[in-house]
Amino acid sequence: MTPYQQVFAELEKRQIRYLVAGGFAVNFHQVQRATVDLDLIVHLQTENLLSFVSLMTDLGFVPRLPVRAIDFADSKIREEWITQKHMMVFSFVKPDNPFEIIDVFAREPMPFDELWSRHFEIQAFGLKIKVVGKSDLIAMKQGTGREKDEFDIRQLEKSTED
Repeated sequence: MTPYQQVFAELEKRQIRYLVAGGFAVNFHQVQRATVDLDLIVHLQTENLLSFVSLMTDLGFVPRLPVRAIDFADSKIREEWITQKHMMVFSFVKPDNPFEIIDVFAREPMPFDELWSRHFEIQAFGLKIKVVGKSDLIAMKQGTGREKDEFDIRQLEKSTED
């Protein structure tokens, strides 16, 4: 099975609202770039997030940090991590495969419903994978100061895919 295929299948089966961002989204927009971790924007509505955390646990993913996975679903705890620890993403890893990493945005980079209204779906592994739209992906990468994001922006702007 392809890495993350089971994750995408379960996201669809459990009707969890999410969008692929980061390097995988760049690839889904027809710009090739190497990446290992899967970046997700998960709608931070409590019920949706609880379903997502349950999915991660069911698939054998654990938090990279020494905390309980369920605490990520608690908005007060999550906000504390963001303000006190400067957390940008919460990472889940597979203990038996350290290269299987899922980073979840600790804050939605834009209101989720706005992102959702501009997302697109790609068919892969016989599944519909939900991906952040190109203009939103570019906006998310602007101003990070990271060379790879600047490169991605230039490549995405050249791309004819939308």
